[in-house]
Amino acid sequence: MTTPNDMTDQATEDILDAVDSTEETGDEAGAPLEEAVVADGGESTGSLNPRLIVKRQGVETEDVFGFVAPAIIGRFDPSVGPIDVDLGGIEEGGYVSRKHAKITEADGVYSIHDLGSSNGVYLLRDDEFQRVTESELADGDEIAFGNARFIFRLS
Repeated sequence: MTTPNDMTDQATEDILDAVDSTEETGDEAGAPLEEAVVADGGESTGSLNPRLIVKRQGVETEDVFGFVAPAIIGRFDPSVGPIDVDLGGIEEGGYVSRKHAKITEADGVYSIHDLGSSNGVYLLRDDEFQRVTESELADGDEIAFGNARFIFRLS
């Protein structure tokens, strides 16, 4: 005779088996994870892990903001609504607009778009920051939102 506890135990085992299967093969459907091409044209070595790492005094810090594209970057304000990457908690957050920029991904290529911010979006190119309204991103690019500096990482 099957009891309710037996059914709960079996359901728990089924869920754990499904989680193990997902970890081994990729997504929930068991499909392998897609590899993406990074902006410099090279193949990635696995699934991408996009994130912004705060940079202070020329050094990457422990402050890391992971995200899934598309992602709105800014400072949370209830009058504006939710954002994906809230920089209001870091000391440089005062230079960041409520909806400052958006990072998108298409066919494995990441891009950044200024959303009309007050202090601008800058990319370090040829040892100088250049203000951009839209630009492709590559792993290791240095980005500034106003005076707040970040390193864009994919791996």
